[in-house]
Amino acid sequence: MDLAVFNNPYFLVRWIHVLAGITWIGLLYYFNFVQGEYFKEADGGAKSDAIQKLVPRALWWFRWGAMLTFLTGLIMLGWYRWTGIGITTGALLGTIMFLNVWLIIWPAQKIVIASATGVAGGQDPLPEAGPALARAGLASRTNTLFSIPMAFFMLANMHLGGMNASVGDTSTIGLIAIFGLIALLALNGIKGKTGPMTSVKGVVHMGFALTVVLYLFIELL
Repeated sequence: MDLAVFNNPYFLVRWIHVLAGITWIGLLYYFNFVQGEYFKEADGGAKSDAIQKLVPRALWWFRWGAMLTFLTGLIMLGWYRWTGIGITTGALLGTIMFLNVWLIIWPAQKIVIASATGVAGGQDPLPEAGPALARAGLASRTNTLFSIPMAFFMLANMHLGGMNASVGDTSTIGLIAIFGLIALLALNGIKGKTGPMTSVKGVVHMGFALTVVLYLFIELL
């Protein structure tokens, strides 16, 4: 029996990539749009219980969803050797998001969880828990910001002709504007402030605005 799906391994990789991405970004939005807003209103006991029991489970799926999305993305990029400016921009945003998960959000959240667990056991809160929570929050907001243009450019590479232009054919000014803006926002996600991204509405609006700005940089510069 000749099943077409087994003769197209690229399709299988892409399917896994999409499933993993849904898991990752879905939980990213849960943390930012649902859990974070709930924590603002929850009493101390309910919040502590959620941090000890719910958050670690959600973070497991979150970080491994990010890992699988990233690895399957690398496989697809290598498979077709895409060089279009659209997919390159989307892949750069996705890579920064992946690094934020594993190098900032997860390490910081481990400190927060350990502190909440210790307090529940009668210990003093860890002094580094507050700054760790702030670092995780800033990186998470930055990932939410980046997720909107990331999805746009991943899809645009297949549906918008201009996004297939080679990076080498893009003007120097355009490349500086695109990658410079992304770099500045990524750095802000490490050492800066949430600013307008503090609210859910603000980060969503900024995400769409960033998408428009990057698209115009590619098309017009």
